[in-house]
Amino acid sequence: MPESPPIARTFVYGHRRRPVRFKGSFRLISAATELRMRGDRVCSNRHYLAPEFAFGGAFFRKISMKTLTVATRGGALAITQTNHVVATLKRIHPGLDIEIKQITTTGDQDRRTALWNLRDTGFFTSQLEDALMAGEADFAVHSFKDLPTAEPEGLTIAAVFDRNFVEDSLVSASPADSIEQLPTGARIGTSSLRRAAQLKHLRSDLEPTPIRGNVQTRLDKLETDDFDAVLLARAGLERLDLAGRISFIFDPTVFVPAPAQGALGIQTRADDTETNKIIAAIDDQGARTTTSAERTILTTMQCGCHAPVGAYAKITGEEIDIRAFISQPQGGNFIRREIKGPAENAIRLAEQIANELLNAGGKEILASLES
Repeated sequence: MPESPPIARTFVYGHRRRPVRFKGSFRLISAATELRMRGDRVCSNRHYLAPEFAFGGAFFRKISMKTLTVATRGGALAITQTNHVVATLKRIHPGLDIEIKQITTTGDQDRRTALWNLRDTGFFTSQLEDALMAGEADFAVHSFKDLPTAEPEGLTIAAVFDRNFVEDSLVSASPADSIEQLPTGARIGTSSLRRAAQLKHLRSDLEPTPIRGNVQTRLDKLETDDFDAVLLARAGLERLDLAGRISFIFDPTVFVPAPAQGALGIQTRADDTETNKIIAAIDDQGARTTTSAERTILTTMQCGCHAPVGAYAKITGEEIDIRAFISQPQGGNFIRREIKGPAENAIRLAEQIANELLNAGGKEILASLES
């Protein structure tokens, strides 16, 4: 008579409760180790129990944590940003394992072409999206301003995260506290038509000059190349602990940032319910509202992220203030608009300001860029 299969027996021990910050408040997480015996074999598994609150009482549900893979570019800034996301997720979800997959994008391979000469979109993001679609990664961390507004079918932004610094900043080779203090005819390194147009609008004698490379490479070019200054996003310098190099920071209501500048966009597969729930814990609703409004301006105007267009939205109380501009690349025909209204109407307000820009001459500017 064949021997009966061994009976599985389960023992749970080591319950431990610890406080974890979750969406602004502390909750107690209970952890337990489960030993499952099957014959002579002992298998262990660590479970985390998160509190649910219903009918005035607390009960616990088991969270099954899987190992996630995050896709990121390989540069120092991208890795720093990804590590920040990973660390935050692990604080919220104890026991979560995350592996980092570095991917080289088209933008990383081509370090010579000026960004404003690129016709394609997704220069720094499409290879990460390919990895998501192929199931090689569970989520990707992007600088949100680099993501095209047309989202690929099957992908979604599960979280907008860490939008603390939206401004542009300038690092000068010589002391300067404002744009007025830069030398006459100063050569300013920038990879952005938006920045170049605003520089020329503020001071027509300045010479915006194409520059490529990562943050440190651009800073090094102040010494190795003939640049008087380089223009960079403040967020990148802050995250790399290089804020001490900043000569001055532009007022975002005057020198308008790129849509979604400073924010991180966490992208996932739309049908990956488990991963989306995990990532949603770090979503910043205020940042999602402002970045959605800013990106709606690009969508409505049907212009790419490399056009000389800027947008900046700020929420104060229940009201949102949206500023945007479009300009010719040399700073001429500079068209600026501002609109305020209830934050709950952010998208409608963004569409309205975008149409105002188009009707005030923006259509002709965009047409000229295509010719």
